[in-house]
Order: sequence, then C-alpha cells, then structure tokens
Amino acid sequence: MKKEIAVVILNYNGKRFLERFLPGVLQKSKHLAEVIVADNASTDDSVSFLRKNFPEVRLIQNPTNGGFAAGYNIALKQVDSRYYVLLNSDIEVSDGWLEPLMELMESNPDVAACQPKLLSFADTAYFEYAGAGGGFIDKFGYPFCRGRLFQHIEKDEGQYDDVKEVFWASGACMFVRSDLYHKYGGMDEDFFAHMEEIDFCWRLKNNGYKIMYCPHSAVFHIGGGTLPKISSRKTYLNFRNNLSMLYKNLPPSFFAYVIITRLFLDGIASVKFFLEGGFGDFLAVIRAHMHFYRKLPALRAKRRRIKPKPVSRVYRKNIVIEYFIKQKRTMQDLDEKYFS
Repeated sequence: MKKEIAVVILNYNGKRFLERFLPGVLQKSKHLAEVIVADNASTDDSVSFLRKNFPEVRLIQNPTNGGFAAGYNIALKQVDSRYYVLLNSDIEVSDGWLEPLMELMESNPDVAACQPKLLSFADTAYFEYAGAGGGFIDKFGYPFCRGRLFQHIEKDEGQYDDVKEVFWASGACMFVRSDLYHKYGGMDEDFFAHMEEIDFCWRLKNNGYKIMYCPHSAVFHIGGGTLPKISSRKTYLNFRNNLSMLYKNLPPSFFAYVIITRLFLDGIASVKFFLEGGFGDFLAVIRAHMHFYRKLPALRAKRRRIKPKPVSRVYRKNIVIEYFIKQKRTMQDLDEKYFS
C-alpha cells in the first residue's frame, strides 16, 4: 500500500551519517512514510553500504552531483507521494516527529510547506543554526531565524513553542506538498546549494501559499555536513544566491531600492572580509557579483515568469543594524509590528 509521505534523504559521501541516523529515521517513520535515499553520485561507499545494510530502503541514484537543488529535483520526479519530507542525512528524528507536521498540513490547505523545531545535535538544549524555530528575511534579503540571529543561538526554553507563519522553512527538514513542489518548479538548480529553500518558499508565497513552523515536532541537526561553516565557497554561494533570489522575487515597489542598497552593503562586507584577513571571502564576494551580472538576462526571464508581488512575514527593517548597532540578539527583541 502506497504511503502518503515520502521521507527523502539526499546523500553525498555521507555514509557516516547514514550509518548513524538512518536506523532511527526508519524506526520512527516507517509506520507513516516510505523512506528513500537519493544519492548524488557519491564517491565513497554509500551506495554499497545501503544495498548491503538497508535493502528495504529505496535507493535513487542521481547520475551526477548537481547539488542540493538539482539532486532533489531529479529524485522527486521519481517519487509518487502526496507529501515529501526533504531530510538532511545528518539529522536525528524524535519519536512521533511526523504526525504533528502532517496534522498541520492537513488542517490548512493554504499551507504549502512547514518545518519542525530544529535543535542542535551537539547540545539539544539549543536551537540549530540552519532553521531553528522557522526562517525570516529582512527587507534587504538577509535571512535569520527564530532562535538564531546571525551567530547568536538561543537556548530552547519554550519561547517559540507556538505554531507560527514564517517566511521560509529549512531545507534541512522541510515538509511540503508534492503537487505544489512540481507545479512551481521545485528548487532553482542554478543555486546548486544554499538559499534554494528560501527562494522556493518565496515562490510559493508569491502564489498565495503560507509557510509554517510546527514546534510540536523536533529534530536534531549536526549541520555543516557538506561544507564547513567557515568556507569561501560557502561565502560565494550565499552572496551569489542571495542576489539572484532578490532579483527574481522582489516586488516592483521595492526592487530598485533594495538591489542598489544590497550592492552597496555587499561592497562593505567585502572590505570587512579583506581587513580581517579573509582574502578568500573578499574574492568570493567579488566572484558572486560578477556571476550575478553575467546572469542578469536569465534572471530577468525568471522574474517575468514569477511575477513578484508583496508577500507576508518580511521584516521591514534592516536586521544588520538591529543586531550589530542596536544590539538586539533575539527574535523577542524585534518588534512584531515590523513583520508585515
């Protein structure tokens, strides 16, 4: 009998994570979901390990490593299920983690995607960087989370235990309607990795859907399994993809102001990297901008297809100023009235 949920784990050279976490995912999910591993042309022995030790797990082998976005897009075309859960391989799930997510989706057809509470595997009392208690962006496109502003990560003391509409759900653990995933094109494969889930959620919001955070489900994330947290490659992808995302999705009323301001702010960031000795990051920002300028015709075509409009849950102030100048360290320090 076909199950309504498919938990799809994208793997690239992650045998150590599969060995550690896949048994728990199976044990705590198989009553409701089919568990699938989509392998992104791993060069370790992930595939042989799966075939030998987990023959009950469906294995999809992507022909190349096209990154997070392409990896999922290719794999999910081969998965027939009502809901998808995009789950990182370095996540430990908790008992009963799927039921609250499904109940939230079933109760409101306007919700296209949601995420659970993401806690740190290393210290389960704290939120985890990549998603925490649900994601937001400010008016200039800087992402942040409930429970994590820049490098300040909060202890989970129940302060974010309310079901809440957010701007984006983390790609580390995203529960999404399969029909909408395909209808709106999945994730942008030009992003390769980083911010593709924010871009995808923005596209869903441009089409009138909501993104939600569900605190009644919790998972525990290691994070940084593919790229180290400090990496010029990561800096490049983040700056490049953020500019692309803004160009594609900003409503006309904010477009010119935000793009011009971000170009200026990115210039300041690059100088800061240089003065602090981060020459690789300095070059990464320059490379990101050069790529952005080269891709403007393609981005313009994507923008025309998307037809951007004002959407909800954008923080209408500059989170950089709020955090670094005004010393606001938590979501509770930010005035709710500025979240439109």
